[in-house]
Amino acid sequence: MELGLHIADFTWASGPARLGAELARHVREAEDAGIRRITVMDHFWQINGVGPTETEMLEAYSALGFIVAHTEHALLHTLVTGVTYREPALLAKAVTTLNVLSGGRVGLGIGAAWNDAESEGLGFAFPPTAERFERLEEALRICLQMWSDSEEPFEGRHYRLGRTLNSPQAVTRPHPYLMVGGGGEKKTLRMVAQYADACNIGGGVEVGAHKLEVLRGHCDAVGRDYEQIEKTSAIAIDPGSTVEDIVVAGESLREIGFTAVYVFASGITDRPRIIDLLGQAQARLA
Repeated sequence: MELGLHIADFTWASGPARLGAELARHVREAEDAGIRRITVMDHFWQINGVGPTETEMLEAYSALGFIVAHTEHALLHTLVTGVTYREPALLAKAVTTLNVLSGGRVGLGIGAAWNDAESEGLGFAFPPTAERFERLEEALRICLQMWSDSEEPFEGRHYRLGRTLNSPQAVTRPHPYLMVGGGGEKKTLRMVAQYADACNIGGGVEVGAHKLEVLRGHCDAVGRDYEQIEKTSAIAIDPGSTVEDIVVAGESLREIGFTAVYVFASGITDRPRIIDLLGQAQARLA
């Protein structure tokens, strides 16, 4: 079982003025502790369940660019980008740019988006659920086309591109790491089977086991080898969490087929403690 550092809470004791220096230290210390996956949320406001809406949240791709410059080994991506936040071609270009500049370490995590409050607050379109899933599938197709040798036009219901030129191309071939996040059984997991390298499914062991069986069924339906898809999940830690808590959660998820778990902290303002917990747990799980 591999643990990843998912940075969801930037409210550290050092304060906003020190955020750049502390984030750089945070990701360097994560790599020093043996962590080889680092992700950030793609939200504009903090989300319920992690902290108050008004607390610090960094724009995801600016943050990833900063993290690229302060790491050497880790796979980096969002967990996950809301499809409605950026035009798909710009998203593909941003991920390609970071993939090139990092030497192939940046991928894409994407989902159908859900946070209507921040979209309404900042003036982003937030279509109905069915349309967001249509846009997600078109975005996946656009990204994969832009990461291929094709420069052909793309004609979809929601997006139309006259020429899918993407130069330079990503270092990672045939395309950057591609994760589809979410556990929707009819649409999301079918898109994982059809397009993605990885899924990210929350909800714990019982829910996770059921969702993986649904994913297996979608793989059978589209002719995809289920074993080719990386199965990842996410767990939260808080000020009361222990190394044992992380290990037990990781072992339980490993038993049902997950191979990577992204760990995110909520309410831990002592930033070094996050890496201490994660590093010790990774050593035991490895």
